[in-house]
Amino acid sequence: MGKDKILVVDDEEHIQELLRFNLENSGYKVICADNGIEALKLAREEIPLLVLLDLMLPKMDGYEVCKEIRKDSTISNMPIIMLTAKGEEFDKILGLELGADDYLTKPFSVRELLARVKAILRRTKIQQVDKTFSFGNIMIDFPKHEVVKATERVELTLKEFELLEILIRHRGRVMTRDFLLDKIWGYEYLGETRTVDVHIRHLRQKIEEDDKNPRFIETVRGIGYRFNLGE
Repeated sequence: MGKDKILVVDDEEHIQELLRFNLENSGYKVICADNGIEALKLAREEIPLLVLLDLMLPKMDGYEVCKEIRKDSTISNMPIIMLTAKGEEFDKILGLELGADDYLTKPFSVRELLARVKAILRRTKIQQVDKTFSFGNIMIDFPKHEVVKATERVELTLKEFELLEILIRHRGRVMTRDFLLDKIWGYEYLGETRTVDVHIRHLRQKIEEDDKNPRFIETVRGIGYRFNLGE
């Protein structure tokens, strides 16, 4: 069985070598790129299980690389951890908005980075959502738009069901309010993020045991929401 392959994208040679050394010592196969265009080429050709992506890159910056990966149906689900010297909240939110799974600010702890890599790879190896999905005492049949809690059917509105489905299909990843608004309600609602909050509140009331202390639908303060399996 082959090793899990990770693409490291950074134009600083010492960062590349630091990451390569520690990742290879942890049992991963590492491929490297020092610019955005090469990174995108390797992502498409090598299909790594995860990308460690610096933001400040020559030829094409990390934001653009992330956008291109998310637009390409063959690699759009590839997990991305962004690495950057920038620490402002705006940069963090923008990275998550574009589809990054996680975000680390330089200088970072190698131990923390390895822990996040392992956590994301563990999540991606969970079987992908198919026609049905279960968590806690909830069972969802996606084609039928049915939700059953214990033995009782839960009545969700269409928007509540779509919101729950998109959170589950991107489970573990932070979904910004604007992303959810655009995907479910469309551009004409952009800026009306309270719409998302109201639907999340109703959804929690219907599926959580304690909607004031939710187990599955987590609020990520100042950004949006994330679905966890409640483990």
